[in-house]
Amino acid sequence: MRILGDRLQPLMAAVDTALSEHTLRAIITGVPSLLRHPIWRTTDPDQGNGQGVVLVPGFGVGEYSLALTASWLRARGYKPIGARIGFNVGCTTTLVNRILQRITEHADATGGPVVLIGQSRGGYLARLAAVRTPEMVRGLVMLGSPVLDPLGASPSVLKVARSLARLSTYGVPGLLDQDCFEGDCYRESVEALTIPLPPNVPAVAVYSRLDRIAPWQLCRDPYARCVEVRSTHTGMAFDPDVYTAIEPRLRRWARRRDTGRAREAVRVAETAEIPETVEAMIPRQRAS
Repeated sequence: MRILGDRLQPLMAAVDTALSEHTLRAIITGVPSLLRHPIWRTTDPDQGNGQGVVLVPGFGVGEYSLALTASWLRARGYKPIGARIGFNVGCTTTLVNRILQRITEHADATGGPVVLIGQSRGGYLARLAAVRTPEMVRGLVMLGSPVLDPLGASPSVLKVARSLARLSTYGVPGLLDQDCFEGDCYRESVEALTIPLPPNVPAVAVYSRLDRIAPWQLCRDPYARCVEVRSTHTGMAFDPDVYTAIEPRLRRWARRRDTGRAREAVRVAETAEIPETVEAMIPRQRAS
């Protein structure tokens, strides 16, 4: 245990340096600007119409990193929930399976397909899940997600990830392992990320040339609408321009929820009204 503790100490220091400082800086500089912006202050409680949303955080950060996003969505009538993948430091295959479970649960709870919003690694995990179950996904938002190369992140973040993989060999559960870097898990994930998104899953990929964590070139998904903003990597969840970019798309997707309900209602009504035989259309005479 002491040996393991000695190994954990420098790893945690690396995590603090590579991730926590970026997040803290983004919060300090971004949150006040967001809270003053009209995109935050102007609300329409009916906009979301109860549309379910699953939020997938980035690598090394928990659901708190998307807490403001969840608040913004709730104020507009959406129903956001977290993906429940902890700090997003586990095996890709395992995490995607957890996200799929959350998608199914939330789709059942809200009565229809859900929207996926993922940041950084969370974005490409959400994309992998969307390809697996497109019938349960109404739309996909990827914020600074290196879908063209999952291992193309900055060296500091990649160093943390590889350190986690080394720790997993010592029996620490719930972490990335070497298979996620060069084994079947990695190859299958990379191959799945090249699969075109289904036509019924509209997607938007938000990227920034100021991103120092995920190179912007790797975040331009060829099967999504790509939108450029001037933001830092971790600052995207606090950037008014990001919310301005995704708001009209979320609004459109929420309207599709009404369309789906109307079509189902018409189908049920038509099925109930269609007689099984021609004779059923002729009123029967009462027996005298």
